Amino acid sequence: MAPNTSPAIGASIRWKLFLMMVLQFFIWGAWLPLIFSYLPGLKFTPGEQSWILNAFPIAAIIGLFFSNQFADRNFAAEKFLAFSHFVGGLAILGCGFVTTFWPFFILMMVHCLLYVPTISITNSIAFANMTDAKREFGIVRMGGTIGWILAAWPFTFIFVDWAKVKDAAPNGFIDWLGTVLGSGLTGQPLIDATRWTYVVAGIASLLLAGFSLTLPHTPPKKAVKDGEGLAWLEAVRLLKQPYVLVLWLVAFMDAFIHNCYFNWTGSFLGELREKGGVGIPGNWIMPVMSVGQIAEILTMFALGVTLKNLGWRWTMIVGVLGHAVRFLVYALFPENASLIVVIQILHGICYAFFFATVYIFVDAYFPKDVRSSAQGLFNVMILGVGALVANTLCPFLLQEVFTRADKTVDYRSLFLLPAACAALAAISLAAFFHPPKVEPNSEDVSAPAH
Repeated sequence: MAPNTSPAIGASIRWKLFLMMVLQFFIWGAWLPLIFSYLPGLKFTPGEQSWILNAFPIAAIIGLFFSNQFADRNFAAEKFLAFSHFVGGLAILGCGFVTTFWPFFILMMVHCLLYVPTISITNSIAFANMTDAKREFGIVRMGGTIGWILAAWPFTFIFVDWAKVKDAAPNGFIDWLGTVLGSGLTGQPLIDATRWTYVVAGIASLLLAGFSLTLPHTPPKKAVKDGEGLAWLEAVRLLKQPYVLVLWLVAFMDAFIHNCYFNWTGSFLGELREKGGVGIPGNWIMPVMSVGQIAEILTMFALGVTLKNLGWRWTMIVGVLGHAVRFLVYALFPENASLIVVIQILHGICYAFFFATVYIFVDAYFPKDVRSSAQGLFNVMILGVGALVANTLCPFLLQEVFTRADKTVDYRSLFLLPAACAALAAISLAAFFHPPKVEPNSEDVSAPAH
């Protein structure tokens, strides 16, 4: 029987797919931004922090080579999504109630091993149930960015010093609202309250588990033909091309820098001014960081025009240099809170002009039969190895190397390090990245690849 593709049915399905993406990235966006300051508050050592933070990139590496394909071939996508978010949701929910290393690490590892495959599974469900993926996927996937943004804002009312609000005795709703928004938690009370990020993430995951059962049935893919299972090996062989190898290594550098941002920005924003930080109240840290995701939506609309006018190499260089500018502002103007907030806009340029451009480039230049594996090859660097190295080094650099004897952090020197790495990555692209002028798959460049 042919599928019903009437406009009403199509609109209903697209709405479900959009909401699926909202919840999918709401979960990740709820717990990630503040975990980097939460773990030291639990008195975990830098080494223990690294193990917990690396649960996600380890799961990403495992997922790209094993669990994603295993799920694709053996389970209906919507049922796998429901199972993963039910068990993974319970695991991340549990992280809000444990304060010792081994239980926290095990729960985080369980969550990440189940969550990471769902990133590609949600894409699979979306593509399988669209009539025009090139036109529809970008809008559906935008739900993920919106979900990340939405995850930040409830905490403006959760991370509040309610005793301070009560003592202020505000008169009327407007006065009350202003008092609440200006009474964010700081210090140890903020760290204690951060456990609610895991509770909120867990609730969202359980909601998505139930909602997944209402999604269109997406059966497992057929087993690969002989030889297709080695497509990833063919993708690796393409690294013999100098321009591919250069881009792959720069992807690692940019992923490292990108994860330095997530490791350090929350702590920097919330640190008191007299200690070198920005002094932003705890309930505003996540909303401030979400400015980057808002800018990402706007930047994605400009990406096509930018690629047409600047080309692959210079678009990527601009994206990499966005990191350098942002970290230089952190290092040189920490006392200017307004500038620090505004500079978060560069996140959109950093993501769209490099990471999204890389995915589109792979779609344009790699042979169709290995394109999916080639995307995975770059994801190993972007979601896996780059994050793994950053999450291993960043706690040690922040808490040991750049912490002074008086226990304050030398943020200026700390932020100059990723700024220098970004400059080196941009120079590497300018000097060594020279793809052929003729794009083998140029007819596919307009297809969304992120």
